[in-house]
Amino acid sequence: MNIRMLWGKPVLALALLSLPASLYAQHLTRIEIRPVETVTLKMQQVLTGDRGGKPALIAGELRFPKGDGKLPAVILVHGSGGIGAATDRWAQRLNEIGVAAFVVDSFSGRGITSTNTDQSQLDSIAMMVDAYRALGVLAQHPRIDPDRIGIIGFSKGAVAAVYSSNERFRKMYAPEGVEFAVHIGLYTPCNTTFRDDDKTTGKPVRLFHGIADDYVAIGPCRDYVARLKQAGADATLTEYPGATHAYDAFLLKEPLKLPNAQTQRNCLWKEADNGAVVNARTGVPFSFDDPCVERGPQVAYTAAATEATEKAVKELLTAAFKLQ
Repeated sequence: MNIRMLWGKPVLALALLSLPASLYAQHLTRIEIRPVETVTLKMQQVLTGDRGGKPALIAGELRFPKGDGKLPAVILVHGSGGIGAATDRWAQRLNEIGVAAFVVDSFSGRGITSTNTDQSQLDSIAMMVDAYRALGVLAQHPRIDPDRIGIIGFSKGAVAAVYSSNERFRKMYAPEGVEFAVHIGLYTPCNTTFRDDDKTTGKPVRLFHGIADDYVAIGPCRDYVARLKQAGADATLTEYPGATHAYDAFLLKEPLKLPNAQTQRNCLWKEADNGAVVNARTGVPFSFDDPCVERGPQVAYTAAATEATEKAVKELLTAAFKLQ
């Protein structure tokens, strides 16, 4: 085992080389570390299509399952605590069904360890640009089928996974001639209404959320999915009673209180003119100093919700990627 950071706290996490070989031998055949050239943008820059941010070099771990020919793949976008054991397990689950997993690290290349106590270090929507850049890397890989690349994100990273389904952002940031085949978000922050965010590429959008989540409220996701459906999008929200935030964090034997972590559970934002974002209730410009931003949520593992989500994701990808 090795020590990794989980929401700013050191925890024991499963490392690839320390796992029993039998756990990987059946599915994993090769690992590559791939660089991803990207830029660091503020939210207003992303919303106005400005690509002039500070250049950044990040990387991702590409794990290949057994299989011949070009393989389908899924990009994994981590949350505020960075890559951890739950991300590792999701990569395993993807390999189990013959899907390559590209675990992208948006933090290390920028000198970030965790954003849970200071989300201003990297805007969530800016991670969508990283995801599109990673899509471009995968689409050029000789072993990856560019028409079968999906994305799954967790909390902060779920913003990238879900909102990259928007046709507006695809036109701004997607590599030419390629788009995501499926969008999956776990405990997604849906509390910002972007302009034209109900106009999607038409690819499936699937959200999974715990009803008891006091870190990222489920209510805005209910409203967003309702708007997506009304606009004709292929979108669903699966809700898990009793499940809290990070319900797939299987190393958490007991609920973990995060007294200093920022939560926007009571915030509603909306995009205004020129890419500005304001408090939907007060009209005050977006800021993490807004009184709606609080601290002190908790995270906890829920086995039943995790198992149900894993099953649903596998079924979704099997259908979307036409797996045997």
